[in-house]
Order: sequence, then structure tokens, then C-alpha cells
Amino acid sequence: MKLTQTSPAISSRPRLISTWLLRPLLLILAAAFFYQAWFLLHIVYWRTYDPASSAFMQNRLEVMHQQNPAAKLQQQWIKYEQISVHLKRAVVAAEDARFLQHEGFDYKAIEAAWKKNLQQRKLAAGGSTISQQLAKNLFLSTEKTVGRKLQETIITFMLEKFLTKRRILEMYLNVIEWGEGIFGAEAAARHYFGIPASSLTPSQAAWLASIIPNPRFYDNNRKQPKLLRKSGIILSRLPTAKIP
Repeated sequence: MKLTQTSPAISSRPRLISTWLLRPLLLILAAAFFYQAWFLLHIVYWRTYDPASSAFMQNRLEVMHQQNPAAKLQQQWIKYEQISVHLKRAVVAAEDARFLQHEGFDYKAIEAAWKKNLQQRKLAAGGSTISQQLAKNLFLSTEKTVGRKLQETIITFMLEKFLTKRRILEMYLNVIEWGEGIFGAEAAARHYFGIPASSLTPSQAAWLASIIPNPRFYDNNRKQPKLLRKSGIILSRLPTAKIP
């Protein structure tokens, strides 16, 4: 009875194939790791230092430069204590009523938005929290893709783990858009009312919070009945809005 011997060349072939497949996989994993680490390092740095800009601000500036090369953004960073408590309450009431209760994702709001979208057969509601909106504003594009949404989820998790709710709200109020080239609470208060953000009244704060979903449109349509009704609803919710 003869025993067959496996050729060394044949036996080493699977090993070569596995090595050939493993190397690019390791490179992809390493690249993904360093890419996420880049986001994390920024977030940890921002525990102490304020962001100089955001991805969304840079995107808007590029668009504005197409119309006017000399265009500039209006934005001035102010500390949490310098922002009217009425504005903090109004923004939480309008954008994320359970801000202090969740860890970045409001599943009740997501479920409600999903049902509303199914009923209207379009993307009529989002359900994004303040933390999710901050993640998108700081780092990401405005494209609505699965990959971008996944990255937003990862960044939101990082924000919630490494920053306090107070810091998240402070950053959010300083970087969100409030009109054509208007970013942050201080620039918004001065643009619309000619006063610092610390002096905003409850009704002014409620109005500012009501225009967040579409600020450039409402900058030119400030007294639309729908907007004023929404502002009134937000104003009525101020006493119960919980802030850090």
C-alpha cells in the first residue's frame, strides 16, 4: 500500500492565500482605528479648549464664497454662564426634551419620528438629539448616507462618554447655525435683537429656538404664522425644561 505525499508547494498555497488576504484586512482595520482615534482626540481636547470652527461652518463658508469671495461668518464663542438660561431652556425644549435623561440617543423620539415618516411617506421628522446634532455639526458633511449616519452614531457615543452634558450643550449653543453666516448664540442674539446672548428674554429665546430647523429661511421670513405658533409653544414649555 502506497502513501501519497502532499507537495510542499500545494500545502503552502493556502497559507500564502490567507497571508495575502490578512494583510489588507489588517491595514483596513488599522486605518479605521486611527480614523476614529482622530475624532476621539479632538473630543478629549475640547474638554478643556473650545473648537475654533466646525465642519458645517466651513462648508457654509465655502458656499457663501461662491456668491461673495469676501463673505465671512459671524461667530463669537461665549461661556456657558454667559448664555441666557432662557435660551438654554428653549433650545432643550425645542430640540431635545429628554436631553438630561438619555445617553445620546432618544429612542422614544426616534420611534415617534419613524411612525410620523411612515404616515406621511416622507422624511418629515428626524428625532436627532442635541448630542447627535453636535456630532454632525462638528465633524461631518450634510450628506444623508448610511455611512455618515453610522459615523454620527460613533461620534455621539464618544461625546457622551468624554464630555459632560453641560459641555455638550455649551458647544452646541456656540456652533449651530442661526442664519446666513450666523453661528452661535452670541452672534444670533446680536443679529436678531441687537443684544448679547446673556440678555435674551424668554420670548426672544423661544423665537431663536424655533428657527433652528431652518434658520436661513426664517432669517428672511421672521413673522410667519407657523413660526410664531411654534415659538409660543416653546415659550410655554420653558418652566419645565431641564438643563445642566
